[in-house]
Amino acid sequence: MISAVVKRALVALAAMSFATAAFAQDFPKRPITMIVPFAAGGTSDVIARTVAEQMGIALGQSIVIENVAGAGGSTALARASRSEPDGYTIAIGNAGTNAATYTIYPKLPFTPDSFAPIAMVAKTFGIIALRKDFPAKDLKEFIAYAKANPGKINLGHAGVGSSNYLICKSFVTAAGIDATLVGYRGASPALTDAIGSQIDGVCDAAASVSQSINEKLVKGLVVGSTVRLATLPDLPTSTEAGLPEFEAQGWNGLFAPKGTPPDIIAKLNAAARTAVETDAVKKRFADLSTVAPNDNEHTPELLQQLVTRDVEKYRKLLADDAKP
Repeated sequence: MISAVVKRALVALAAMSFATAAFAQDFPKRPITMIVPFAAGGTSDVIARTVAEQMGIALGQSIVIENVAGAGGSTALARASRSEPDGYTIAIGNAGTNAATYTIYPKLPFTPDSFAPIAMVAKTFGIIALRKDFPAKDLKEFIAYAKANPGKINLGHAGVGSSNYLICKSFVTAAGIDATLVGYRGASPALTDAIGSQIDGVCDAAASVSQSINEKLVKGLVVGSTVRLATLPDLPTSTEAGLPEFEAQGWNGLFAPKGTPPDIIAKLNAAARTAVETDAVKKRFADLSTVAPNDNEHTPELLQQLVTRDVEKYRKLLADDAKP
């Protein structure tokens, strides 16, 4: 015999499940907020806006971008983790904000388990670009200059913990140089200072720096990729430039707060998949030297695997950067 208490619990559980299913079926009934962990104009911001527009069309509701800069993205992720798990607040992240940050800032108010992965939406390529008047014409000359002037070269990035910071760390480690890494509240202000020769160069993704290279506002040094980029055909790969150890291929993914109903995650995932397969996104990504996920790379499980892999990868690379 089932006791009255157990019966009431089962009825309550069934009612809750029904309510959750009904809520998910009606989702979304109002605009969705997508938190971008950096200032407007950087790689994550450009990708977020490109994808959000098409996701909104697929969902029948607009997706509003909210830029929350600070602490290499952890300010934004903390806000996202505290949001209601109802699908109306999501965040775009990368290997910096959602993996490396746990080594750099071990006392964060969130963990990888604080988020439900939705989908990977882009694959990116890291570039080192220099102010146009920097006295080195190629990577070999740059490394020689840096070794002759230890600590005097400064490279800008989007904040400690950002994917651009990881590009910087990977580059200086591979090159064996001592350079000063300067953090900004996003990739765009760092690039602005490089264009104005306020800093020597930037570590950035092709999505946000390629146009400035093509317009000769800065000069590209190397791309951490195995193949040249169509938008920057004259920019050598790290292997071609003589530094094959420099690898900087990253990703951007969408995350929701932990506890977001699976049916809503599924709807958001389907919208993200639809978005990156549209001609509009494909064209914009091509212009940005950014690549959409392959057919087998759209699932939440794949994004979770990337997070798990990169948490360990950057724990080793960034051990000396951990904050007390």
